[in-house]
Amino acid sequence: MRNIEIKARCVDLPAAAQAAESLPASLHGVEWQRDVYFACSAGRLKLRMRRPTEGSPPRAELAGEVCELIGYHRGDAARPRASDYRIVPVPDGQAMEPVLREALGVTGEVVKRRMVYLFRNVRIHLDAVEGLGSFIEFEAVLTNPPDEAAAPALIERLMTTFGIGPADLLAGSYADLSR
Repeated sequence: MRNIEIKARCVDLPAAAQAAESLPASLHGVEWQRDVYFACSAGRLKLRMRRPTEGSPPRAELAGEVCELIGYHRGDAARPRASDYRIVPVPDGQAMEPVLREALGVTGEVVKRRMVYLFRNVRIHLDAVEGLGSFIEFEAVLTNPPDEAAAPALIERLMTTFGIGPADLLAGSYADLSR
């Protein structure tokens, strides 16, 4: 799978939520997430454990904790950039985590509360990250060539709507910031 994404600092998550609702974007969920990043020879690899939190619309697929192994390749640049990724469901993340820790080693761990909004083919993430602060991400999911051609302009439009300037953009991941 592929998307075009940005990550930026956000000084006011409630204002960002209002901006999302004014688009109008739909609230898909509010989640607690814990990502454990593992050492790997190419790209990034993380085990994500997530569960709904208070204020989340009920969703059958998030009745309890959901675990996924996410491998991705993305350049580190403070601008819209492509990310190629794979997501594999993990039936027992609690059992998988120590196996991966021992085999690969851990490079970082990130815990966050994430509000997920959906607008067209863009996932809007409003994140409160423990120890790091507040952030916003846009991920334009690319399923066909017209999506990829339109994604940069849509991301730029959303950056304007949310008041995100070039100085707000981040190059790396949350795990990079926590080192």
